[in-house]
Amino acid sequence: MESSDLTVNGALANEDLFNGHAGETIANIAQAQAISADEIALYDRQIRLWGVKAQEKLRTANILLIGIKALGNEIAKNLVLAGIGSLTISDDQPVHEDDLGAQFFISERHIGMNRAEAALPQIQRLNPRVGLQVDTDPILFKDPAYFAPFSLVIATDLPLSTISTVNASCRLANRPFYAAGTHGFYGFIFADLILHDFVIEREKSNIPTVLKPETATRSIIASSTKRGDNGKLVEIVTKREIYSPIILANSSSVPASLLSSRRRRMQITPLLTCFKALWEFQSISNTLPSHSHADLELFTTLATEKHRDLQLPPETLRSEFLRSFLQNLGSELAPVTAFLGGQLAQDVINVLGQREQPIQNLLLFDGEECKGPVYALHPIFPPLAGEMV
Repeated sequence: MESSDLTVNGALANEDLFNGHAGETIANIAQAQAISADEIALYDRQIRLWGVKAQEKLRTANILLIGIKALGNEIAKNLVLAGIGSLTISDDQPVHEDDLGAQFFISERHIGMNRAEAALPQIQRLNPRVGLQVDTDPILFKDPAYFAPFSLVIATDLPLSTISTVNASCRLANRPFYAAGTHGFYGFIFADLILHDFVIEREKSNIPTVLKPETATRSIIASSTKRGDNGKLVEIVTKREIYSPIILANSSSVPASLLSSRRRRMQITPLLTCFKALWEFQSISNTLPSHSHADLELFTTLATEKHRDLQLPPETLRSEFLRSFLQNLGSELAPVTAFLGGQLAQDVINVLGQREQPIQNLLLFDGEECKGPVYALHPIFPPLAGEMV
């Protein structure tokens, strides 16, 4: 996980960068008649970051968020503050006392109320411009046509069977899909964008850009240039990523390039094994593992099998890690949900604006190690020549 320090010089450099793009920003704003002066003032900082065109796409986005526990709280907060057009919150569960620990849109007076209905007024106060709706019916009752009006669907804190069903419906409706969940210090984000084009801008190199595959899932499909404010040529590169549904990703191993040496295999987090084992356990028992001997034995057996299937060294699946993972199941930690909620919301913003490389396709977060590796899990893509380096 990379981090950066904010310094006075860095702040001045950013200010110079903003000033350098001021002419282009003002020109773009003048063309975006749909964005009012009030909105320009409200979203000024983020317009400077990702541009008025991306903001215009955000303000027309209609997003479905399934589940409004602690992670859903963070995602809703970030998307609403970013200025999306509308957000539908789907949750059929009531508020429990346990929900009060890490969820900041509810209080004791909401216990017994529907989660989505209880959180709605506080979310609306964050940004009255965003349209908010609530759906209290079980998400499994929805057919694919239900998902068609949404720009994008996000499912949080659901078992794999439900995630797979919603993912399949989104694919039939041709809608991008995210799933995410947390268990104490641990969490994941999964993305199935089906087929997604995005643009990156970079300084023009002397080496010509060739339209070709870059990886098994990503290809360069277009390239053009423009003159930047500093007079230098800027290259605009369009890339395309293809994705797999979670039911296929979960049955897949990591890319062959990560298994090419023992050193690389040793670096793969055992959290991948544990989540695969957890999803298998839930498919068998329809619940989280308890502290009973039978459940612990079954989970350990599943984890050992998954680790072996992934071709990972046995010594990387330590009993201490298994114990820690099991002890964290079912709990919510605000710092972890804040990090993953922020990561997912930022990826959604990039996807809607078709800017920057999106998550491909499984991000795993270990809060104890402060690491968040991303693995591309696909069953149908052979390694390209040159990947086995």
